[in-house]
Amino acid sequence: MPLLSIITITYNAERYLERTILSIVRAAAQGSFDLEYLIIDGKSTDSTLEIAQKYQPYIAKLISEPDRGLYDAMNKGLQLAQGKYMWFMNAGDEIHDAQVLQKLFTQFAKNADIYYSDALFVQNDGTAVGLRSHVMPHRLPPHLRWQDMATGMKVCHQSFVVRRNLAPLYDTTNLSADIDWEINCLKKSQQNVCLDFVLCRYLVGGLSMQQHRRSLRDRFRVLAKHFGLGGAVLNHLFILKNALKHRWKNTKY
Repeated sequence: MPLLSIITITYNAERYLERTILSIVRAAAQGSFDLEYLIIDGKSTDSTLEIAQKYQPYIAKLISEPDRGLYDAMNKGLQLAQGKYMWFMNAGDEIHDAQVLQKLFTQFAKNADIYYSDALFVQNDGTAVGLRSHVMPHRLPPHLRWQDMATGMKVCHQSFVVRRNLAPLYDTTNLSADIDWEINCLKKSQQNVCLDFVLCRYLVGGLSMQQHRRSLRDRFRVLAKHFGLGGAVLNHLFILKNALKHRWKNTKY
């Protein structure tokens, strides 16, 4: 059983996939790491699969078949992975730098359930926007609990590494299934480690950004599920207040 499974979800991602793969290859080249790399493709019609096949020696599993969307593909990755820990690094996202795997595998000696960090937001051309905790109104909790998610997603899933036996399947009907998934993982976790280095470069403009209104409705459903209807209403008022305050202080974003 590998210590870590890195999973990349793709669909018509010819513009971005290679930089994701290369970030993993460069980091893996810094040592001998017990990991596997999986690419789950949704039957792309562009050159995505050809790009992935160029790096076949680095890929433990590569499948390309139709799916029912992002979270269905992520579920396939969860079910195929063999690692003790799971880490999603989707097409366009990157491991932050070549030393990350060395640092992360050192941290695995703590045998925690979850490891998490900040994320660096980047544009399509790779230009850095800023750390997520600076760009967004969410601050990174030094001691993450599931209750911290009451006012929004404090950690993006690309900077969230979880023990595989704690990870449930994603809700494929909800565009905010990532926050629901993290809450469910955190509810089972006994030890969460906040890393003092950045795990990933996060490509802004994902599915939830493209369907923002539905994403907000789905987030309300998630928070109502975990914190009750009244709690979800109050928490969304707090989210709105924080967002307006953050925008006023950081007009450049």
